[in-house]
Amino acid sequence: MSSAQDPFYIVKDEIQDSINKLLSMFHQWERMPFDGEQLRLTKELLAGCDSIEWQVDELDKTISVAAKDPSWYGIDLMELDKRRIWTSNARSQVRKVKKSIVNGEESNGTSTSNVNEMRRELMRLPNPHQTDKPNLYAAQDNDNFISSESDRQQLLIRQQDEELDELSASVERIGGVGLTIHEELLAQEKIMDDLGMEMDSTSNRLDFVQKKVAMVMKKAGAKGQFIMILFLLALFIILFVLVFFT
Repeated sequence: MSSAQDPFYIVKDEIQDSINKLLSMFHQWERMPFDGEQLRLTKELLAGCDSIEWQVDELDKTISVAAKDPSWYGIDLMELDKRRIWTSNARSQVRKVKKSIVNGEESNGTSTSNVNEMRRELMRLPNPHQTDKPNLYAAQDNDNFISSESDRQQLLIRQQDEELDELSASVERIGGVGLTIHEELLAQEKIMDDLGMEMDSTSNRLDFVQKKVAMVMKKAGAKGQFIMILFLLALFIILFVLVFFT
């Protein structure tokens, strides 16, 4: 089976696309300041890591099934090792991303949160050395800044929602293909078991017939065997004449 037709490579390409999108989102996460937007992206990244790990685990299950009888599926041990190495590397990539995110949350969570809280409090406090008019201008500037930041965050949210929709659709396709592969492998395994049982049954019947023939030949003796050979020879001649001269 060629790589283009092998279901493993179809699922592998889908998972690799998901990993590439995950890495792109992770690099974006690394460049973002620690704020509400990064927290939301953190949740998306962790969910994406869990989803990809599940997909890789399902793909590993199909490899384990194929390893029971590689020749039946048209692959060899080298190909099985190659597939196991790829799933191991994919799982390692996702775990590194997940570990970096968790460590980043632990290192930035407390200090940055306090700074942001202090900044919000300073924006709300009035300055006693300023007149009411400058305070009004400052409040308007703050409102404009908050409004612009809110618009920017909403735009980022919409973009991330679109990426998540694409990722979700990809996960659904991979899950469907994985289940189909799993069901097909189970069906093939059942067919092989049934074929083995039929072969055993046929072998037992053949042994029984051979024993019966040997017993008859033994009872008939040399004379009986000679007569049986003459009878079979005459029957063969008659059948030959009927087939070729009628």
